[in-house]
Amino acid sequence: MMMNKFLAGRTGYLIGFLASFGGVGLALWIQTRYNLEPCPLCISQRIVLMALGVLFLIAAFVPKFPRFFALLQVLTAIAGAGVAIRHWWIQAHKESMIADCGVGFDYMFENFPLEKALTLVFRGTGDCAAIDWTFLGLTIPQMALITFISAGVYALYLAKLNKK
Repeated sequence: MMMNKFLAGRTGYLIGFLASFGGVGLALWIQTRYNLEPCPLCISQRIVLMALGVLFLIAAFVPKFPRFFALLQVLTAIAGAGVAIRHWWIQAHKESMIADCGVGFDYMFENFPLEKALTLVFRGTGDCAAIDWTFLGLTIPQMALITFISAGVYALYLAKLNKK
């Protein structure tokens, strides 16, 4: 009961915002700590997670429409889960397909104008099929899938707490 009161209203949505952007921060930390190059699907998952965070932030300051924001948050989480599932599928079938997603950063900045190179950076350059890092046996797309499912469930929970 006390947790419900704590999460009701602005606080619960701000926690969703912080968790979403914390997930992006964690992904960036893993990337820099282990010198990994994100693939386009990794970048896409980060973008969806940031969009989800922005939706949680807006919901924190526009409390009149909890069901509407829950719908947007759940749809965004489903989209992110779809990208994560696709990424996981590519990793699971890497032997039977060519899944290289782009060229390296050095090549881009040496051979393309700055604007084009930055565009390519945000698309990602790593191999989508590569499993470069795991935690407790889970790959990055598997952890992203868990994150998106959890965020969707959390959004529904907040909508229930804040229904008007």
